[in-house]
Amino acid sequence: MKLHELRPNRGAKKARKRVGRGIAAGQGKTAGRGTKGQGARSGGGTRLYHQGGNLPFFRRLPFKRGFTPPYRVEYNEVNLERLADFPAESEITPQVLADMGIVSEPKRPVVILGRGEVTVPLKVKAHRVSKAARAKIEAAGGSVEIIEL
Repeated sequence: MKLHELRPNRGAKKARKRVGRGIAAGQGKTAGRGTKGQGARSGGGTRLYHQGGNLPFFRRLPFKRGFTPPYRVEYNEVNLERLADFPAESEITPQVLADMGIVSEPKRPVVILGRGEVTVPLKVKAHRVSKAARAKIEAAGGSVEIIEL
């Protein structure tokens, strides 16, 4: 096969419909626009979102302000009071929290918040830890490790 012999596959290319080229062509006279009326005129037709006299869809919707960021990260929030029941030196990971039913959505990242007290040393691994929670965990002799998202 040579370069000049290359052809697109049969049916891959379709000729555009040439309207208004006489009766024999099949799209002559009115050229597919029907007879008379708004759509038949040059420059005619309705504006975008026109619904034939009905109230347009976008005007029927409630007027809401604001903006929701599409890539916002939603965290599972776990307070220190939920970790108080763990035995000393236990390792707390998102998987452990999910297995115990403390975390509602296992696919979301976990954030540890500072409400409550910790009395035993714990090894906490989470995606985010608040300053207050970190201070309380380390004051009890535990450690905090941040997991990358």
